[in-house]
Amino acid sequence: MKYLMLLHTPAGPPLEQNSVEYDETFAAYAAANAAMASAGVLLDCAPLQPVASSTTVRVRDGRTIVTDGPAAEIKEQVGGYTLVECADLDEALKWAATIPAAAKGWVEVRPVIPTPAPS
Repeated sequence: MKYLMLLHTPAGPPLEQNSVEYDETFAAYAAANAAMASAGVLLDCAPLQPVASSTTVRVRDGRTIVTDGPAAEIKEQVGGYTLVECADLDEALKWAATIPAAAKGWVEVRPVIPTPAPS
């Protein structure tokens, strides 16, 4: 079963590149990702640009409405995602706990609904 892990982090300025905290944080993510890859569960993962770079699209009464920014004002942001394939939710939760976002924010784990491949 596939699980999407949404990595929620407190909103705020991004870490300053080349700082000790930046290097330590990304080393921790690299280690977690390497462990998941080695175990054969990691399908994909990536950090996201800051929430200020987002664009929201809504369609109302057949009209497309595009606005800058997130869909809602929040104090936290989705900072990245990890897609895994695990035997069950318990295994996915164990991997989620290894992701550094779980220590400073939280990791939301959601099962992916299987859909047939497009023909």
